[in-house]
Amino acid sequence: MSEVLRSYIETYASTTLTDAEFELVMNAFTFKRLRRKQYLLQEGDVCKYYGFILKGAMRQYSVDLKGTEYVIHLGLEESWIGDRESFFMLTPSQYNIDAWEDTDLLLITNEDFQRLLDTIPAVVTMMRVIDQRYYISTQRRLHSSIAYTARERYEELVNTQPELIQRFPQQMIASYLGISPETLSRIRRQSIEK
Repeated sequence: MSEVLRSYIETYASTTLTDAEFELVMNAFTFKRLRRKQYLLQEGDVCKYYGFILKGAMRQYSVDLKGTEYVIHLGLEESWIGDRESFFMLTPSQYNIDAWEDTDLLLITNEDFQRLLDTIPAVVTMMRVIDQRYYISTQRRLHSSIAYTARERYEELVNTQPELIQRFPQQMIASYLGISPETLSRIRRQSIEK
């Protein structure tokens, strides 16, 4: 399981970690297994850990006063999950994060994360690449939510992240796309009929 994280860091950093560096990395993380529907973070709590998903599926969402869920992030294997603002600013989170499937994670605290950034150049490079990709992804998602039709948003997701559609239920996908489940159902039905 640790080799998954090592491979991930080395791929994003385009460099090889020494065994000593990787030992420091692994000492900074703790393993956690979440059962389906178990929380990693609940609204109002400070995000004490950022997680690297080894196996499973997770979602990050908020809930309004009427009980409507708004999914802002869906995470699968070899992706990160956590509330960035709460984690780095140490403020109460406005999000819930839970496991949609039984999930294995490697968790890191802010303090340990900062220590890795101070001591391991590959982690700094990895984070720079991840931050760039995250920013681009966020920018694209924002653009699609204001400029694309519901059909175009769904088709883009099918083309760029089909694994999400296979692993999460239609209601969550609809929330993630910012459309109603009925609209998504109609779009999918029309796609099948073509």
